[in-house]
Amino acid sequence: VFARDELEAIATITQRHNLLVISDEVYEHLTYATDHVSIATLPGMWERTITVGSAGKLFGVTGWRVGWAIGPAELIHPTLSAHTRIVFTTNTPLQEGVASAFVQATSNGFFDSQRAEYERRRDRLMAIFDDVGLPYVVPDGAYYLLVNAAAIKIPDTYEFPDFIKERGPNFKLVYFFIKEFGVSGIPPTEFYSAEHKALANDYIRFAFCKTDEGLEDASKRLQKLKLYLQSSS
Repeated sequence: VFARDELEAIATITQRHNLLVISDEVYEHLTYATDHVSIATLPGMWERTITVGSAGKLFGVTGWRVGWAIGPAELIHPTLSAHTRIVFTTNTPLQEGVASAFVQATSNGFFDSQRAEYERRRDRLMAIFDDVGLPYVVPDGAYYLLVNAAAIKIPDTYEFPDFIKERGPNFKLVYFFIKEFGVSGIPPTEFYSAEHKALANDYIRFAFCKTDEGLEDASKRLQKLKLYLQSSS
């Protein structure tokens, strides 16, 4: 999560070079021990920023595919034109549902309780990886844990299907977790450009937006991971 001083540095650069900002703020209500600051609220940034939100992320209904873009009219009008020609529209009943959710959330403390529940699940998943001996990046927001699995030693003779081998070592690592432990993650190299993919080869992204039962099951399955730690005898 960007701190205010980091956003101010970005704002300075964008104004200096007359750039536009598309700010993905779909997790605005899911921050832990830190405040969310929208870059559009900084001086001189409203007129050059499109802020993107998502009901799917806010309310846990990703299948609804309802979101929004907020900004000055001169930026939103062409955005609307592109949206109309690409996806045409979002169905009205679900838009009504999102509107109702916003109204109710302001009075029933939904975002506070949601944040507390996700923070509890985050801490549980971190404890699981503490137990098996893999380090991670503590997330300040959203519901993903980036785990460093460099200590895992995959046997040299381990067989990978061709469609995995051609995607590189990060996909092999994730495949190994799925096949050997029954725990699935996302290969973060998918979010990197070709020249920088190697930076993420040792990492796996796990989601903690799961049931308590699911997390406990993962804890049991990952115990087998200890057998593959390079420090193991």
